[in-house]
Amino acid sequence: MMSNRKIRETRSVCPVCLKNIPASLSYRDSGQIFLEKSCPLHGFFQVPVWQGRMDFDQWLLETEPLADGLGMNCPANCGICAEHEIGTCCILLEVTTRCNLHCRYCFANGGSDSTDPSAEQCKRAIREIVRQCGQPLLQFSGGEPTLRDDLPELIHYAKEAGCSYTQLNTNGIRLAQNPDYVKQLAEAGLDIVFLQFDGTKDEIYQTLRGSSLLETKLEAIRVCSALRLGVTLVPTVVKGVNDQNLGEIVSLARDLSPAVRGVHFQPVSWFGRYPHAPSGEDRYTLDQLMTDISDQIGIPIESFMPSRCDHPLCGFHASFLIAPEGELKPLSSITHSSHSRGCARDNREYVARHWRRAPEEAQPSKEFSEEMDFDTFLYRLRHHSLTLSAMAFQDAMNLNIERLHRCSLHVYDHGIIKPFCAKYLTKMEIQSSDTETE
Repeated sequence: MMSNRKIRETRSVCPVCLKNIPASLSYRDSGQIFLEKSCPLHGFFQVPVWQGRMDFDQWLLETEPLADGLGMNCPANCGICAEHEIGTCCILLEVTTRCNLHCRYCFANGGSDSTDPSAEQCKRAIREIVRQCGQPLLQFSGGEPTLRDDLPELIHYAKEAGCSYTQLNTNGIRLAQNPDYVKQLAEAGLDIVFLQFDGTKDEIYQTLRGSSLLETKLEAIRVCSALRLGVTLVPTVVKGVNDQNLGEIVSLARDLSPAVRGVHFQPVSWFGRYPHAPSGEDRYTLDQLMTDISDQIGIPIESFMPSRCDHPLCGFHASFLIAPEGELKPLSSITHSSHSRGCARDNREYVARHWRRAPEEAQPSKEFSEEMDFDTFLYRLRHHSLTLSAMAFQDAMNLNIERLHRCSLHVYDHGIIKPFCAKYLTKMEIQSSDTETE
């Protein structure tokens, strides 16, 4: 008989009513880790958060559990409070709810016909973001932000107001169709294009986005490359849809370097637009993602490191030099100590170094080799490297407030700075088979 053993106490929410309730992480003999919790009104819930494919304790890097008495009021009326442990690395500003797609999974439930905030309202929000967050990486999001004709003006304003870097979260449709618009974005000071990119096959886009979009995505990359805008590919990973295509995504990103700077995987979470709470079998955990990428592309699992400043269970990063023959040579290792994890500012600079396109420069005459000189190594690092990373968002079923307290990805919401997973948290439709009454 399989036994359960509690290994960590935390707090979470009831997925039905969002009431703050006690929770725990429990170990199974199979090596799986489950988040377990009980709501007095709606019963017992459990969801896998680790499949046992990697050492859980090693991955946590001695991260302290949630202290007694903390997290009692999260995430109701959530903002960045005294209990929050991390500053803002990246902050999202929604500049529209309109969208030219109606994706099956959308954290913002985009696509409404509501009126966009005015340019002055957006600028006021930018000023408030800088006042509260210092000099963050500002991500323009939506909806589809490129539906705004004045987006270049807002990007320029953000840089003038003091934002260190600007990033565009986009499906790429307008980028592919209107190169002149992309030129305006680049001239305004856009640093990073965060391109929705779910796979290398059109059937994947048909399933997740309702349209064949692969050639549109590739054209958007070509347009950005001509303007030296760094592109990061952002796949939403759904089991049974594109989890067997991860290696091909990485291979394509490598082949499109230096136009493509990295791949940022996002295992699907159930908030915003979703049919109902998923079964445990539908969950795609962080260790599954890492081992699948490792197996499919043939890179060492030791290349992956926990998120630099968020909670280790929130994500990973791995950096590689691209050899001339296409081999990915690891630059990172899990054997690094917990001290390698930095503050939000350090993480922001790490992101910028890896995701921005480096200025054009002459290539050193020295060839790539194991004994290459330092100048050649730096050139390869700036122009022929690739970063793999991930962010495992939380929904009402698997929300762990210990993780929420270490969130550095924030959202501006009418004057309040909120952790991403608190902002988009939504109640779930629970089927009777998904819950038990204790």
